Amino acid sequence: MADRQDTPAGSPVVFGDVLAPFADVQRIAVLRAGGLGDLLVVEPALAALAAAYPAAELTLLGTGAQHRLLEGRPGPINKVEELPAGRGLRAGAEDPAEYQRFVRRMRRRRFDLAVQLHGGGRNSNPFLLDIGARHTVGMRTPDAPALERTLPYGHTQHELLRALEVVGLAGAAPVTLGPALAVTAAERRRGVQLVPAGSGPVVAIHPGSTDPRRRWPTERFGQVAKAALSDGARVVVLGDESERGIARDVVEAAGRPAEGVAPTLSLAGSIDLPGLVGVLAETDILVANDSGPRHLAQAVGAATVSLYWIGNLLTAGPLLRARHRVHVSWAMACGRCGADFSSPVRCEHDDSVVAGLPVRPVIDDVRELMARSRPPRG
Repeated sequence: MADRQDTPAGSPVVFGDVLAPFADVQRIAVLRAGGLGDLLVVEPALAALAAAYPAAELTLLGTGAQHRLLEGRPGPINKVEELPAGRGLRAGAEDPAEYQRFVRRMRRRRFDLAVQLHGGGRNSNPFLLDIGARHTVGMRTPDAPALERTLPYGHTQHELLRALEVVGLAGAAPVTLGPALAVTAAERRRGVQLVPAGSGPVVAIHPGSTDPRRRWPTERFGQVAKAALSDGARVVVLGDESERGIARDVVEAAGRPAEGVAPTLSLAGSIDLPGLVGVLAETDILVANDSGPRHLAQAVGAATVSLYWIGNLLTAGPLLRARHRVHVSWAMACGRCGADFSSPVRCEHDDSVVAGLPVRPVIDDVRELMARSRPPRG
């Protein structure tokens, strides 16, 4: 068992066990694939690693979307390597030759430390061992290979706290409990250009989600937009190309505002990732489903009001409530077939599990947050 770091007499234990750091670490690889939300929820762990090993180069082993978000952006990650498809690492058909080429290239990087933030380790721990780092840390299920320092994997643990426990194995103590993403000057200028002109607070709405079961009805988002417009807000609807239709539905449900008030503006499908970051940096409140843009809004400083299923809230929702309000569905079975949501095998139905959440409490949260002064951007 690795030694714990000494704690000065009288000092409180801030967060779990933080073991002694490894010596002479210059190159660190962190395995965390998935989407933007998957990355941002472990950002505090990345910040902890960067603080514990300030001279080391941190490389994220992740996905193309994560690469596009982080490329050229100040932060704890210095490089991003896009993982090969398959083997539980990234979606897509596996190409064994591509996998071996990637592993050989990573072995040539001679990582001193490899950190597994990618689940229980059944697929990710063998990959981490393949790339040949001097030291390895991560989680493991009983059927996963052991790393040098491991903790048992529990599905119900919050992802942010799980990641902090993992990097604690490498001697990295927490420096923050919330995600943070630096916004470039160019992104800020783009955000100012994209949001409607005016002096009222900016309320953004993201009605989409990769998983359709997480989507709140568009007409209720439209009612939120209508209420925000009546209170003097500037309202924009966000989404990617596939979400143009539901964004249009939100705009239609919001209706025509009073004369002289800018109507709800849909930017769905018309802005790239830097544009999205810029708009969210100018946003005062984002109203959204459980999605990547919700995590992104929090990371750039916007307040959020979001709709969550209880299981997702427990594992990936915002930890604080002063500026991040949540409305929770406690549905535990499919409304169509009765399938138990606690089962590891999901049913075939994509019916929303948050559709029953009422609109009035959401509007009340938006109004209360609009009345609060937002901390200065910077």
